[in-house]
Formats: sequence, C-alpha cells, structure tokens
Amino acid sequence: MRDTEATYDGDVVLGEDWVSPDGFDREMRATRERRGYLTLNRSPLARKIITFNLIGLLILAAGVFYLNPFRDSLASQREAALKTEAELIAKIFEVQIPPNTAPVTLASDDGLDVASTLERLNLSGGVAVYVFDPEQGLVGQMLAPRTGPLADASSTIVTNFLNTVWEVMSAVFYVGADDPPSLDREALARALVEPAIAGQTLVRSGTDPAGNTLFSVATPIVKDDKVVGIVALTSAAGEIDLLVRSEREQVLQMFVIAMLVSIGLSLLLASTIANPLADLAAAAEIGRDKNSRKVAPSRVRIPDLSGRPDEIGRLSSALRGMVAALYDRIDANEQFAADVAHEIKNPLASLRSAVVTLRIAKRDDQREKLLDVLDHDVRRLDRLVSDISNASRLDSELVKEEEESFDLIKMIGNVTSYLGEQAEKKGVEFITDMPKTPISTYGLEARLAQVFVNLVTNAISFCEDGDAVRVWVRKRENRVLVVVEDTGPGIPDQALTKIFNRFYSERPAGQFGDHSGLGLAISKQIVEAHGGVIWAENIRPTDVDITSEPLGARFVVGLPV
Repeated sequence: MRDTEATYDGDVVLGEDWVSPDGFDREMRATRERRGYLTLNRSPLARKIITFNLIGLLILAAGVFYLNPFRDSLASQREAALKTEAELIAKIFEVQIPPNTAPVTLASDDGLDVASTLERLNLSGGVAVYVFDPEQGLVGQMLAPRTGPLADASSTIVTNFLNTVWEVMSAVFYVGADDPPSLDREALARALVEPAIAGQTLVRSGTDPAGNTLFSVATPIVKDDKVVGIVALTSAAGEIDLLVRSEREQVLQMFVIAMLVSIGLSLLLASTIANPLADLAAAAEIGRDKNSRKVAPSRVRIPDLSGRPDEIGRLSSALRGMVAALYDRIDANEQFAADVAHEIKNPLASLRSAVVTLRIAKRDDQREKLLDVLDHDVRRLDRLVSDISNASRLDSELVKEEEESFDLIKMIGNVTSYLGEQAEKKGVEFITDMPKTPISTYGLEARLAQVFVNLVTNAISFCEDGDAVRVWVRKRENRVLVVVEDTGPGIPDQALTKIFNRFYSERPAGQFGDHSGLGLAISKQIVEAHGGVIWAENIRPTDVDITSEPLGARFVVGLPV
C-alpha cells in the first residue's frame, strides 16, 4: 500500500500519478454548495442526530414536569406557613382570655372579642380566617385582601403554548378517580373542625369547584387544657397553581433555550460528520457503473481527511489505502497478464518455427531434433501454465485458508530430509544446522513449506558435483531467521534486485526453459503475507572487497514468532 500519511489538504490525491477525473472537482464543489450548512433535507444522518438529541431533551423535560418537584416543595412550604399562621392566631386568642374566669364562650363574646381581634390581624393576601366554637358554629371570619399578583408576569407566547400542550396532555393521561370532592373555602375549613376539637393541628388540601387548589389548616384555641375554639385558615384559590405555573414557565423558557442550543450544536455536529461522509461517499460513487465513463482513463480521487483525530479521519485513511491497494492490485494484474502473454509467446513462437521447419525437413536426424524441440516447448508451456495457475490462485488461497500454530523446526526438518536425498544423488553435500528446541510460529504451514522447497530446490539446481547446500535456523528476539546457502556460482549483481520479479530467471544455458521464473516471486508473496521478509545476497570471502568473486548465494527468510 502506498503512503497515506495525512497532508492536511482536503484534496490530496493518492500517489504522485493520481489525477481526478475531468469535472470531478467542479462537481464536488457544486455538491457542497448545494448542500450548504443546513443539510436536513438532504442528510438523513443530520436529521437523526437532531432527532435523537431532542428526544433526550424532551424526555428530561417531561420527567421534570411529571415528577413535579417544585410543586411538592411549594405545597409543603405553603402548608408549613399556614400552619404557623394558624398557631400564631390561636396564641393571640389564648393570651386575650382573662385568667381565673369562668369558661369562655366565643359565640357570646364572653371575655374575648373575636371580630375585633380578626380585624387587627395582618395576614398574607387572599387568606381566609374562620373561627369556630366547640359546637362547630362559625363565630367569626375574615378574608385578607390580595396585595399583588401571586405570580410574576413572565409568560411568553412560546411558554404559554407549551403550558397549554402540557395541560392538555396531563388532562388526557391523568386519572383522577380517587380525588376528593370539590369544596369551597369555608366547607374545606369546616371539615377540619371536628378533628381539631381533639386538640390537634390538621392540614388538608383540596380543590374548589373551579378546579383551583386550596390548602386549609385548623388548630385549637386552648384555655386551661380545654378547647374553647378552633382557628381555621384557608389559602387563596389557585395560589399554588399560579406559583407552580410560574415555576413551570421558567423551566419551559430554559427548555426552549436548551432546545435551540441543542439544535445548533446538532447541526454543527452533523456538518462535521455528515458532510465529510457525503464527500467520501461521492468520491467512492464516482467509480460506479453509471459513472464509469467519467473516470476512464483517469483514477478516482478520495478526499484526504486523515488529519482529523477521529473515526472519520481513520475512515478516510482506510478508504485511501484501500483504493491505493486496489489500483496497485489492478496494475499488478495488468502487468502479470502482460508478462504471461510475453512468456507464452516465446514457446509458441518456437513451436511455430519448429512446425514450419518440420514440414520442409528431409533428413531423419533433423526431424528428430525438431521433435525434441517441440517436446521441450510443450513441456515448457505445460510447466508455465501450471505455475501461472498456481500464482493466480495464491492470493485467494492465502485469504481463504485458516492459519494455525505449528513447529517451524519440525516442518523445515521434514523438507530438508526429503530434499537432502535428492542433493546427495546429484553429488551435492547437504548440511543442516537447526536448534534443538521447537520454534512455534503462526501461519499456513503448507505454504511456508512451499517457500523453503523452492529455495532449497533452487540452491541444489545451481550446484554441481562437489558443491554444498547449507540450511540453518536462528531465533532473534521476536523473529526467526531461516537461511539457505549454496556454493554455486552466486547471483549476478545486476540480478539481485530482479530475481524476485515474476518470470525473471537467471539460469545457465543448459537449464533454459526448465523454470518459469515464478518460484521466487511466489515465495516472496507467501512470506510477505505472513508478515515476514525475504532477500538474497552473495557470499563473499570478505566484506571489504565487494569486487571479489562470490563463493555462493544466500537466501534469508525472516518470520515473526
């Protein structure tokens, strides 16, 4: 794969020879201008981001309204305040009762002026005070005037609309079958008189016929441990409702602000996600069938977003690397096809020439020689086609076959024991030097065995009677080195960089046509697929004098362990 390191340019091409198709940049800019910043009508992803963010905000707001914590807090505060006021008023009546007198009767103003006492009270706006005697008769009452609005006039059109929506939804989903019956202010206060005669202070809430919330408190007036009357206070109708509405409107105002901020941030987030993805998708779609006429013979350009430290940057780098690898594979296939055609033409030309010559040959020895040429070329073609078939299937087989752990020393030992017999038959000394302990590696054992068979077979083929082949293995930290050496003629210096190319063969004249030149190329492909490296070098008597004649060739394979 080519280098895909970020250059922080949104339109950097992959490789120096990559050019964008004609009109691609203009189309990309036009698409961006049409898309603009607000992509809701063209970007499903942007709509999803905004929708999901708003859903979370709506659930939070609905939960706050449903739990209604400020209503509970206001109700409890109001009940405590009414209770305190009622107890204070009862104390006022108690201190006005003369000491050491006969039993007091509130109905006849016996020792206590109820009406005058109520007139002198300074109560909060809208509170109604009722005074009852022990027989539950009403002996006095007073309604404190409202001094101002109960709630701040902070409503807006938006909050009024949202309040209306919430009230409608509450009315639909709220079940009020167990609610107490509606009572007016005096009836609610009178309902607490009988329990309060027992000497307890009671608090109760209810609703009036209009649906407004009321709070009532009743506390006894005690003289010499005897209840002489009851003081009951009832809050203004709808007082708590107005306070709750005011609190709700403040929450709704914050909700509207939060919703606007959320939409703005969602659009910003969507633009940083959806727009780059749309650019990547548009670039990837250039190569589709319906757009194929736009990209030939040029290559597709993928925007470089790898400067972003997020998943989109990773996606851009991955797409650029994938496209680069794809074009490299296409180039390799085209080159392979051209090399195959070239290699096949040579034996075909030889066959054609031999066939034409065979028709005009008159001597038997000439015919026999031409038949040998035909046989050699046919076998060469058969070997070439077989090797080409194996090479073309290698990529898919390396992907499909399942890797597993195996003992590299044992596998190489099996290969060398078999090929060592062939070397000895040829008069070539075969030497092995391997560790006694196993070395485990992970990969395709059969394919790696093919590599070492190719290397050892090549080494033997370049050796003559009296030469030697040595195979040795060493482990170096997290790598293992497998070295195949021979004492043959060595490798020409100009061929050291070419011997791993497909169809390249540097053979003696007597071995012409016996090898396809694919063995080392296949070996390199297998080794690199396992994350390893392979190289070739000449064995020289001294590293100082590089012009000295080589003593043989050395192939080194490095594999991870």
